[in-house]
Amino acid sequence: MKKLNCIHLNHHKHTEDSATVKLPLPKTVVIPLSQSMGAPCEALVKVGDDVLVGQKIGDSDAFMSAPVHSSVSGKVVGMKDYLMPNGAYCKALIIDTDGEQTLCPDIAPPNVTDRASFIGAVRESGVCGLGGAGFPTHIKLAFDPTKTPIDTLVVNAAECEPYITADYRELVESPDDVSEGIKLIMDTLDIPSAKLCIESNKPKAIADMTARLSDHAHIDVVTLPSDYPQGAEKVIVYSATGRIIGEGELPSNQGCLVMNVSTVAFIRRYMKTGMPLISKRLTVDGNTVRKPCNVEVLIGTPVREVLEFAESGEPEKLLAGGPMMGMCLIDTDCSVVKTNNAILAFTDVKKEEPSACIRCGRCIKACPLDLCPTELEKAYDRKDVEALKKLKVMLCMNCGSCSYVCPAKRNLAEKNQLAKGLIPRK
Repeated sequence: MKKLNCIHLNHHKHTEDSATVKLPLPKTVVIPLSQSMGAPCEALVKVGDDVLVGQKIGDSDAFMSAPVHSSVSGKVVGMKDYLMPNGAYCKALIIDTDGEQTLCPDIAPPNVTDRASFIGAVRESGVCGLGGAGFPTHIKLAFDPTKTPIDTLVVNAAECEPYITADYRELVESPDDVSEGIKLIMDTLDIPSAKLCIESNKPKAIADMTARLSDHAHIDVVTLPSDYPQGAEKVIVYSATGRIIGEGELPSNQGCLVMNVSTVAFIRRYMKTGMPLISKRLTVDGNTVRKPCNVEVLIGTPVREVLEFAESGEPEKLLAGGPMMGMCLIDTDCSVVKTNNAILAFTDVKKEEPSACIRCGRCIKACPLDLCPTELEKAYDRKDVEALKKLKVMLCMNCGSCSYVCPAKRNLAEKNQLAKGLIPRK
């Protein structure tokens, strides 16, 4: 099997031994009604209403959507237009907390009797891909086995981005939820085998999970090289199974269901407790942060309070996610949402102006999909849609490897993302 092109990054896993601690209850939360890929939710409560922990406060009839729940008990004091990191707006509910954290009486383990009720329960939990992509999980699980047979569950615990250790702490702190979650999904959806994929820089987790799953012949713990971007969907499927996800294909086209390890563990907890997704584990790090840590944060908490808890200075650059694929946050008033797995704060950020391409070919050697970023950039600059199609720009995963290795500091990954917008959608 051919080894994919990868790059080597400094891991900066400063918080790998930092046990998760709970952030204090904020006085106010701002909960966006769009927190997953797809349609935003409509508010189910209005200003002046009292809400309880775990109460559903937003939902949608759209196919691609996931409900939103209150992370606190308190009173809805407002609704506003909320600017998301991607530049789009959605509605957000402002809730003043009452300090009681009273649970909604509807919270109870779901009644799951078959495949359909399992998928329905996952939808009601509000979970979406917790690795950052935000794809509604119930849609991913609702494949038709007669049309799309799945033979392998690929559990993504690579966590190849620098700094982030949230998924690693899931493995260390909740190994039973991980192992039982894998078995639950396999059994309910009749998936015959599973691969739990962990990068080699996490030897404790690899050893523990291997021992825990040793009596399950159809579940393998796969040790991945500590290269970037091992956690990208196309890369991890190839590394785990040798299968290639082609242009325009999903992992399901190759018989694989890919799920983030924290998503798998959450599903198991939800089936036991009925508590929907109201909090998220985050890694907080960066050179302005005096106390790097892993924290459990209620959804809707202002990022400002997370940074204050970690004793951060004033950042010049603020990221939700890792330095390679994370999104810049507008300011510290942004809310923590379901898809956040890290808050990184930096100062003294070196700004370098791009210079002319020196035709060194490093970007081509770094691309795990063997694309040609230099030619893609030229095609985008002249808005040549046919050339972009021929160069297969839609295969780009936006891993950022090309920009990272470019000695001319050209914005190659950024151009690729912009170029995708030129391709007509079918």
